[in-house]
Formats: sequence, structure tokens, C-alpha cells
Amino acid sequence: MSDSSLRLTRRRTLQAMAGALAALALPETQTAQAAAAQEPKSKYPTKVLDLVQRSLVIDMLAPLKLDFRPEAYALPLSDSEAAMFRSCGITGFHNSVGVGGASAYEDALQFIAAWSGFVGRNTHVFSLVGKAGDLDAAKAKQKIAVIMGLQNADEFREPKDVKAFYELGLRCAQLTYNTQNLIGSGSTERVDGGISDYGVEIIKAMNEVGMLIDVSHSGDKTTLDAIELSPKPIAFTHSNCRALNNHPRLKTDEAIRKLAAKGGVMGITGVRMFVKDKEPTTVEDIVDHIDHVVKLVGIDHVGIGSDCDLMGYDHMPPDQYKQLKAGYKASYAFRDKIDTDGFDHPRKVYDLTAALIRRGYSDSNIQAILGGNFRRLLGITWT
Repeated sequence: MSDSSLRLTRRRTLQAMAGALAALALPETQTAQAAAAQEPKSKYPTKVLDLVQRSLVIDMLAPLKLDFRPEAYALPLSDSEAAMFRSCGITGFHNSVGVGGASAYEDALQFIAAWSGFVGRNTHVFSLVGKAGDLDAAKAKQKIAVIMGLQNADEFREPKDVKAFYELGLRCAQLTYNTQNLIGSGSTERVDGGISDYGVEIIKAMNEVGMLIDVSHSGDKTTLDAIELSPKPIAFTHSNCRALNNHPRLKTDEAIRKLAAKGGVMGITGVRMFVKDKEPTTVEDIVDHIDHVVKLVGIDHVGIGSDCDLMGYDHMPPDQYKQLKAGYKASYAFRDKIDTDGFDHPRKVYDLTAALIRRGYSDSNIQAILGGNFRRLLGITWT
């Protein structure tokens, strides 16, 4: 891949690190995965274990692997990886990355082909999602359901591309990443011009085929425009509340209210600088954001979108990790760690469930947060 194709997105940044250094880190990663898979579930109360087992848990931003070397999807799934996925408690993974720029169309096709192939070659663990009922079927069969998504819409060269990508398996797309594109503005742009005329056509096309619209990385005006323009509810698959943490990637109370009024759902993320701007930053602070959404608009409009794989960002090879942080503007305000304490391991959903129980949430409300709300939203929008 040429240097000119490098983009300031997570996927493009990590691709640039492919090579010997990443390969040398693989044994350490596999050791960590094996240790995580063997960790006894007995550390969690029976109530937590039972509640996660009964729930349809959907993580609405969860790349299968934070490793974008071809080996990540080309090599067979290891026994330790399979055990890690089976024991994580999550049924639905929204497998999504950012693509952008002149090569976005080709990159999007490669991503869908690569990871659909990975799922197809590992059907003893995974199943692809085409309709909302596939999530229920995966839960019944104790498989991991994979939703294919993209964290941008540069791959749509014209409105008819939306249908073409839907037919290839794409079920969710962000309108923008952090920067400006032909559709609208990203969250780190100095000026937000809102949704363009072209963006109106893309929103229309996404609604027509039944593809979920996501504006997690979009600027404030672009976010509000998208909510207003879409006849169907949309999502913030992975964002937090700016009222609790003044970060440009987070959503205002106005946006959360308008999202909920149209029936949308907001997934709360565990990315450290999105959770809190100072230390300590723990799973309890993640629940603060859930509490805020519930108090603002009710229990029906909040879910989870961790924005990381099961191992987390802080387990990445050091050189990839450094390059990742360098790929974003200073306003992202990275700190030493990217993952949140207590939400930084493969069984993080159990720790989150335990924290929700401590806050006094009922079993039914916890099930709604863990996946019920997003299951409802997908059932509405994927038609």
C-alpha cells in the first residue's frame, strides 16, 4: 500500500504498521487472550452471570480485532480467540472501522470482503447478520453475531452505491468521521455546515434500503440535521454525554433529546477520554453517562458501544498504539491509557452489569441497556 493512501482514520493508521514489529507482538497478544479466556467466571456474583446469560447483549461498536494486518482476518481463528469470544457474554458485535478519502470505495469493499470471509471461515464461532432476527438466532445457537458497518460514508460515491453496499452486507454507516466530507461535518472540524444537499440524498437512500444511520463522529449541526432529515430513527452507536465531559466528540443534551424523540438509541463508549477528563476513570464513570441519558430521555434510548475490541486499545503493540494516537487532532486529548479501568478486558460486560446492579437498575432495565434497546432500533430501521 502506498504512502499516499494513508488516511487519518483508525484503519488506515493501523495498516501503515503492518510488518515484522506487529508480527513479533502476536505471541504476547495470544498469551493475553488465553489468560482472559481461562479467567474464572466465579469472580462474578450469580446474579450478574445469570443476567448476562439471559440478555441479548449487543455492542454497537466492536471491531472483532484491533489489528489491521492481513494476518488478522486471513489466519484461522485460534483456540484462545474462540474461547475468548465464547466467554465474553456479548452476542452482537458491530464490526466497524473508519475509511475515508480517495480510496474509500476500494477500502470499504476490501474490509467487507475480508471480514465477511473471516466470519464465513469460522462459522463454528461466528454468524453474519443480515436482519434483526439473525441476532436472536445467534443467541439461541450460542454464536457470535457480526454486524458489518463502516464509520464513514465516503464509500458512497453516489446515492445508488448505498443499495450496492447493502447488498454486500453493510448494515450501518456513519455519515461522517471526524472531518468534513461531501455529506456533512465531523466533530473536530472548526466549522460545521450541517448536512449538504448530497447528504440529503444519501440519508434518503439509506432509509429506503434499511441501513442504520450513525452520527457518532459527526459535528453538532450535522448531527441535528441528520436526526431531523431521517424519517426513521438513527443512532449514536458510540458516544457519551458532553454535559459530563466537555469533549467535541460527545453529544449535547439537545442532540440526545432530539435523538430520543425520534426513537433513536445512544451507545455509551468506554474510551477513556470520552468518559472523563481526569483520573481516576473507571467503569462507574461509564455508568454516570448511562444515568445521565436515562434521566434525560428515559431507559429506552441508551445502550452500549464500547468502541474497542475485546482486548482493548491498551493491549495493542506499542508502535501501533503510538501511531494510532498520532492520527488524531490534539482536541482528542489522549492520555496515557485509552481504555477505562474495569472496562478493559474481554469480560467487561460482566463488570458493567455488576455496576448497573449497584446503581439500582432493575433486571429488565439492565437487559434493555445491554442490548434490548438496540435490538428494537435495528428491527425498526432494517426494513
